[in-house]
Amino acid sequence: MAITYRYIGHATHIFEIAGKTVLIDPFFTNNPLAKVKADEVNPHTILITHGHFDHIEDTVEIAKRTKAKVVANNEIINWLRAQGLSEEQTHAQNIGGGYQHIFGNVKLTLAHHSSSLPDGSYGGNPAGILIRAEEKNIYIAGDTALFSDMQLYKVNGVDLFIVPIGDNFTMGPEDALSAVKLLEPKLVIPCHYNTWPAIKQNADVWANRVEREVKHSKVVVLAPGGKLVLP
Repeated sequence: MAITYRYIGHATHIFEIAGKTVLIDPFFTNNPLAKVKADEVNPHTILITHGHFDHIEDTVEIAKRTKAKVVANNEIINWLRAQGLSEEQTHAQNIGGGYQHIFGNVKLTLAHHSSSLPDGSYGGNPAGILIRAEEKNIYIAGDTALFSDMQLYKVNGVDLFIVPIGDNFTMGPEDALSAVKLLEPKLVIPCHYNTWPAIKQNADVWANRVEREVKHSKVVVLAPGGKLVLP
């Protein structure tokens, strides 16, 4: 079954995998790029990379309404339970650990960033996400700096790499290009840019440079709301 991807804007993503809807880092209400409202999405699973408001803002509301299972690190899961989510509705993982969920295997990876929760409490270690499903390998870098160990994640090939390019809060265009060179993914989608002036970037210029310098990687720049089907 084909995997469908939709870019909501900033660092919020939706996948349709094996008949299940997977929502990553729900940020709708105060997301100036989002064309979709929080009450319009109906995920089966929600994956969280870290606790910053622009990655977790609408998680509790969506999870309570849809009964979606929420997957995140232990500190975030404990915080979500304190907000009223049940133990049965949450699933804690940690860096390097994988688990077979209803749509595919999820492993949390390293990410070099910070992670506090909206109330200022400790959010544990930030993470990237590796999804293995439908014979595809998807790597969502999350909010992170460039680090050389990224290249370890290409051992089984990377079919889709979602990478921040905004700079200031995450890696910028130069480091994102270096990340693509380390991974040599088949398909690349930039994210975490143009939400606010501090992270304004020209994704088309970046995409053209990537395709000139990384011969086997194709970049797709999606406007918020844009969709694609993984080849």
